[in-house]
Amino acid sequence: MHTARTVIIEEFGGPEKMAVIRTELAPPATGQVQIRQTAIGFNYIDIYHRKGIYPLPLPSGLGYEAAGIVEAVGAEVDQFKPGDRVAYMNAGVGAYADCRNVPVERLLGIPDTVSDDEAAALLFKGMTAQYLLKRTHLVKPGEIILVHAAAGGVGQILCQWAKALGAFVIGTAGSEEKCAIARQAGCDITINYSDENWPAAMLEATGGKKANVVYDLVGKDTFLKSLDCTAQFGLVALYGAASGPAPAIEPDLLNKKGCLFLTRPSLFPHNADPAVCRANAADLFDAIAEGLVKANIGARFALDDIVEVHKAAESRATQGSTLIIP
Repeated sequence: MHTARTVIIEEFGGPEKMAVIRTELAPPATGQVQIRQTAIGFNYIDIYHRKGIYPLPLPSGLGYEAAGIVEAVGAEVDQFKPGDRVAYMNAGVGAYADCRNVPVERLLGIPDTVSDDEAAALLFKGMTAQYLLKRTHLVKPGEIILVHAAAGGVGQILCQWAKALGAFVIGTAGSEEKCAIARQAGCDITINYSDENWPAAMLEATGGKKANVVYDLVGKDTFLKSLDCTAQFGLVALYGAASGPAPAIEPDLLNKKGCLFLTRPSLFPHNADPAVCRANAADLFDAIAEGLVKANIGARFALDDIVEVHKAAESRATQGSTLIIP
């Protein structure tokens, strides 16, 4: 048996509901791999789970992604061996730990061109950007896209990658400081959406042109205005709710706004099949190796300081990606 440190919640609520405990970790079972984790990625969905917005059976671990080194393998595992560098983002909750057993079909080998920190910082967010740019809508050169929360972890990756694909990128953020970060991520135009009339500012900046695609992670505060910024026959991809759930609308509103398309996609269905997940990850790792996608790690926290991680994220004090170091 191996002693592991892991974060659990026994009830939903604020950051203080999380506790770091020591547990006995059994050897990896058949089809499992035991990983000594070197870097853990924080994602906003972790807060939704902690609060019970997306309820989990309690008690529960938290966290979806991490990178590390294979310590041991169970029976019938021949894809990996001890010492291999691996990462995952779709093995169920429980990534907030220093050591963990993971099903082998959910593991991805990390190429030499990508560091552990890059993998942990970019896998979940980068795979989100990958399906949004390549599957939800295949972004083509010359298209106009609008990225909300462009200074955030997913937002920066979306902007970098979309720019490399030849898109004209408009980014929104909640402060002038964050707009500057969005410009560094490749945005052609940035708009401060703390100004209530930000759609008018966007149209003025583009000479009246609207976006072919709007990528909306914010939800409640931006959704209805996102419809006003979408070109005729354009798509609104509502893939998150950082400010709260988007308001319900009558379907006819999409017609009135320009025969728009609306989708509410998510990461895990796009990567449920292990072979598809590996192909999507290879696409992301290639983009990292080519410098199209860069890890902007805004903060690193120790695992024992997990409460502070969530406090910083909820106060919107973080920028880019946040890593948790076991």
